[in-house]
Amino acid sequence: MTTEETPHPTEPTGPTSPTGLSRHVQRLLARLRAFDARRPWAWDTTVTLLWTTAALVDASGGWRNIARDPTVPVWLVVTLSLAFALPLYWRRRHPMAVLAVMACAAMVSDVSGAFLQAGYLQMIPLFHLALTRPPRALLWALALILPPLVTGAVRYPQESWDQRVVPTLWAYALVALLGIAVRSRKDYTAGLVDRARRLEIERDQEVRLAAAAERTRIAREMHDIIGHNLSVITGLADGGRYAATKNPERAAQALDAIGTTSREALGELRRLLGVLRDDEAEAARAPQPSLADLNTLITGVRKAGLPVRFDVHDEPTAQPLLAGAQLTVYRVVQEALTNTLKHAGAGAQAHVVLTFTPEGVRVEITDTGKAAAGQDQGQGQGQGLTGMRERAALYDGTLETGPLPTGGWRVMLRLPREDSPS
Repeated sequence: MTTEETPHPTEPTGPTSPTGLSRHVQRLLARLRAFDARRPWAWDTTVTLLWTTAALVDASGGWRNIARDPTVPVWLVVTLSLAFALPLYWRRRHPMAVLAVMACAAMVSDVSGAFLQAGYLQMIPLFHLALTRPPRALLWALALILPPLVTGAVRYPQESWDQRVVPTLWAYALVALLGIAVRSRKDYTAGLVDRARRLEIERDQEVRLAAAAERTRIAREMHDIIGHNLSVITGLADGGRYAATKNPERAAQALDAIGTTSREALGELRRLLGVLRDDEAEAARAPQPSLADLNTLITGVRKAGLPVRFDVHDEPTAQPLLAGAQLTVYRVVQEALTNTLKHAGAGAQAHVVLTFTPEGVRVEITDTGKAAAGQDQGQGQGQGLTGMRERAALYDGTLETGPLPTGGWRVMLRLPREDSPS
């Protein structure tokens, strides 16, 4: 049990405790609000009948206790009582119209001297005006409420004419302030709900963007893995078919190399798809390729029939690259050699030069393919060239590709170190 769930040892939590009673009242109020939202006519009818009954009870004789003229006809008192109470049914939909009808009844009540207490029911539509209408509507409400009060005070003065006007206006003002306060609380709550909804939408958008970025990364990885290994397998298969008639032993070696390359491709795909899982141990057992795997990569390309020369120039002060930067170097070399296998033509050779400096790392891949083949190589890369540039940009690097003046193709990748200016 968390600390939030643990009750205070001195705080009662039973059904009769203040906390339990408060929760019970809140649940009850929530149910009443839900019922009112589904059937508003039920509550409107109940309120109207309640106050109509109270007005008619007062009209039976109690109104004479405060009347200035007790001789007012009973039929007029009953009519005015109904005029005050019955319009309450429409108070939520048309509060200004309801208040206007009540103001007319109040004018007759004060002019006749009945001074019916049902006139205070004007506070109910006034509350709904403050709750649901713009603030300027309260000025129109004052224009409706004030004339009956002033007329009654002038026609039937007491010790001072304002004894009836000022206290009643104060009561109406408090009701209007109450409506404004409730409205502000509702607006504040609605604002919190709207803000929470916006935050949830923003979080959903971030999740979708992250998922899209992950899908793009996976698609790029799968392009590199499948494209390279299929090119190697194709080269091995072509070489094995050629050697099958002249050197069966070389053909068997090609078949073995095809099996090895296929298994390596499947292993890389499993590692890639394993990233999508939540199993961190699985991911830990399956690291991405690094610079240490370049020799294995180049060996596979050589077996596919492309002679590759690999040179490394390492500075003594050079620090290891980040794992992501090493993967970028590996994938760029892989993509460049794959394109050479596909497009450089027969008899082409490749040269990979990896140079480490205190500022960063530089890798240059060149081949001796024909100029026309080199142009096809650059134009036929499809997503490969885009993927290489995206990888380089991810680590503030640059990628240059293009044909060589003497024929062939050149790919140059530069990656700065994390602690060096890019």
